[in-house]
Amino acid sequence: MYNGRDMTELSMISKSEWSKEELAYYHHSLQQMTPYLNVEGQTIHREIIEEIMNRGGLTP
Repeated sequence: MYNGRDMTELSMISKSEWSKEELAYYHHSLQQMTPYLNVEGQTIHREIIEEIMNRGGLTP
């Protein structure tokens, strides 16, 4: 289970400052809710994906 900063705290800092675990957790969560996300949620998810890609993807 994820035990880290919540989205309220993370929304105040750059995605580049997020940990890999935070990126992976919120990517997975938002991916499951994709059909229900509004434009703002889709933008946040896209930014998370871009940051993951900038770091070379998710590795175990």
